Amino acid sequence: MVLVLAIGFFIAAVGAVGVVAPHLLQSASRYAMTPTGLYFEAALRIVIGVVLVRVAAASRAPRLLRGLGVIAIAKGIITLFLGVDRAAAILAWWSGQGPVVMRLWPAIALVFGLIIVWTVIPRRRAA
Repeated sequence: MVLVLAIGFFIAAVGAVGVVAPHLLQSASRYAMTPTGLYFEAALRIVIGVVLVRVAAASRAPRLLRGLGVIAIAKGIITLFLGVDRAAAILAWWSGQGPVVMRLWPAIALVFGLIIVWTVIPRRRAA
């Protein structure tokens, strides 16, 4: 569960950075615009998804955590077939949408990260 907690905080932190300073997230994304960067990103998403699916049964919300894991795995698989040109086109589109849209996607990541953290934090017991 500690690993899932770390994953949730990582996703939330990346989302928070993107909400507060989307240009930093944009700059970091440009470094991943290589075949190696995309393969690393895909592998990371797949590993995160597998971890979420594996620990889902022991969480507060097994279906929700399993669903987020399946989404992460699917995003990882899609990233494998995306290619640098398409990934760069998506980044260019995102960058050109203005500040509201540039902050919307990271805000969604922030919420997902916090949901992941919530699902694995133990419930408080009444005294």
